[in-house]
Amino acid sequence: MAYDDEGDVGPRGTYIGYLAEGEQLYQKGEYRKAIDCYTCSLKIQPTEKNCLVARSKCYLKLGKLDLALKDAEDSLKQDKEFFRGLYQKAETLYAMGDFEFALVYYHRGYRQRPELQEFRLGIQKAQEAIDNSVGSPSSVKLETKGDLSYFKKQEDESKKTKPKVHIMLSKRDLRQQKEKEEIGARSEKTVRKLLGRLYTDRAYLATLLKDEDLVSGNSRTGMKLRNLIMGGITYLDTRTEFWRQQKPIYARDRDRRLMQQKWSRNKKSKPSDPTRYILKSLDEIDLMLTHGNPDGSCKKAQHVLKRVEQWTDEDVPNRHELIGNLYSCIGNAQIEMEQMEAALQSQKKDLEIAEKYDLLEAKSRAMDNIGRVYARIGEFQKAIDIWVEKIPLAKSSLEKTWLFHEIGRCYLELRQPEEALNYGEKSQAAAEEAGDVEWQLNASVLVAQAEVKLQDYQSAVTNFEKALERAKLLHNKAAEQAIMNALEDANRGIIQQLKTDREQTLYDESEPDAEEEDNAEEEQGEQSFLTPESPEEAQEPDENNED
Repeated sequence: MAYDDEGDVGPRGTYIGYLAEGEQLYQKGEYRKAIDCYTCSLKIQPTEKNCLVARSKCYLKLGKLDLALKDAEDSLKQDKEFFRGLYQKAETLYAMGDFEFALVYYHRGYRQRPELQEFRLGIQKAQEAIDNSVGSPSSVKLETKGDLSYFKKQEDESKKTKPKVHIMLSKRDLRQQKEKEEIGARSEKTVRKLLGRLYTDRAYLATLLKDEDLVSGNSRTGMKLRNLIMGGITYLDTRTEFWRQQKPIYARDRDRRLMQQKWSRNKKSKPSDPTRYILKSLDEIDLMLTHGNPDGSCKKAQHVLKRVEQWTDEDVPNRHELIGNLYSCIGNAQIEMEQMEAALQSQKKDLEIAEKYDLLEAKSRAMDNIGRVYARIGEFQKAIDIWVEKIPLAKSSLEKTWLFHEIGRCYLELRQPEEALNYGEKSQAAAEEAGDVEWQLNASVLVAQAEVKLQDYQSAVTNFEKALERAKLLHNKAAEQAIMNALEDANRGIIQQLKTDREQTLYDESEPDAEEEDNAEEEQGEQSFLTPESPEEAQEPDENNED
C-alpha cells in the first residue's frame, strides 16, 4: 500500500488495486488498514456502492457504528434495491440495537433476493432479539416508514393490549427477571466478558435493588425507582444476549437452541457437535456469495456437502434437508458464475430431495431457482411451467406478486401479450393486497408494457401514470425517467392511432358504396336492353306482322 511522506494514504494506485488490497486486509482482520485502502478507492470512484459496503463492514468490526451506517446508507442512494447495501444497513442497525428497523431491512433484502439464506437468518435473529427485548412481537410498535404490512397483525394485537406507560412490572416479568439473574449467576464469567465495563454497572444496579427503602421511592418525574432500576438491569441483560449472539465463542446455549429448532428437539449436544460447524459454514457460504465471491462460495458449499454426505441421521437429524439446502447454495453460486447448466442440475437435485422427503418449503425454493435459471438462459416457457406449478405453494401475497410478475415477464418475452397482461393484473392485485409500493410499481409497468403490445395505448398510459406515482413515492429517479420515456412512446402511439383512424374514415367517405355501383350497372344494362340502338331500328316494321 502506498503512503506519502507524512503517513497519509494517497490515491496513487488504481481503484481495483486498492479494493483488492482492502479485501485482503479485511480477511486478515486488519480493519483500519483496510479502511485506508477502501478510502483510496472511493477517492477514485466516490459513489461505488460495493466499496462503500466493504468499508462499512470494517467500521462495523471496529465498533464505529455511525460511520458504518453512513456508508451503508450511501451505498443505497443510487440504487435503493441494492441487496448488499440493504443487508449491511440491516446488520449495522442490528449492531446498534435497533432490532425493529433491522428487521425491516432484512425483509426488504429478502424480497430482492429470497434465495439468499443470510436474509432469512437475519430475520430470525432480529425477531429473536425483539422477543428477548420486549417479550413478544405483538408488543413491538414500529414507525410507519416504508413497507410495514408484514407487521400489521402484530400492530393490531399491540393496540388491543397496549400497556400503560408507568406501571409496575408484572409478576411474570419479575419471574423472568429472576430466572435471568439465576442463569447469569451460573455463567458469571461469560457475562463479565460480554458486558466488559458495563458489568460493574449491572452489579451496582443489582445492589440498589436490594435496598427496599430506596426502591420504594419515586423519582422526580414520579416514576418508581424500582421500575427504573429493573429497566436498567433488563436493558443490560438484553445487551448481554445480543453480544452473546454476536460472539459465537460465548454462544453455546444459543447454538444448541438453534440446533434443536432446526434439526431436532431430542438430540443432546455433544462436545464435537457438527451443528455449530454447519451453521458457521452456511453463514460463510452466503457471505462469500453476497460479497462477490461466488467461486469461493461454491467450493465451500461443495466441501461441506461432501462432509455431510458422510454423516448419518444420528449425527445430524434431517440430514437430507441440509443436503438439499447445500445443493441450492451451490446452484446459486453457479448462477452468479454463469454456469447455467451446472446450476440447473444443482437446483434439480434440491427439488428431487424436497419431493422425496415432502419438504414443501424446500420444494418452493427449488422451483424458484429452477425458474430463474430457465429465464436466464431464455427458456421462458420452461420457466413459466415450473413457476405455474409453484403457485399453490406461495404462502404470502408478496410471494405471489413476485411470482405472477415473473411469469408475466416470460410471456412478454414469448410475445404473448394477452397472457402477460393476465399475469400482470394478478401481480397488481397481489401487490395491492400486500401493500408493497415497489411491487405495485413493477406490476403496473408490466401491465402497461403488455397493453402497448396489444395497442391499447389509452390503458397503457393510465398504468404508466400509476407506476410514475409510485416511483415518485419511492424517490426512484431512474424509474421515473424510464417511465416518462415509456409514457411519451405510448402517447405517440395514441396520436398515430388517431391519425390512422382519421385517414381510414376519410378514405371510406371518398369511396362509393360497392352495392350502389352494382345496382347502377344493372340498371344501365336493363336500359341498354330495352332501348333500340337507333331510331331507324325502332321504326322498322316486323316482317311477320301483315298489319
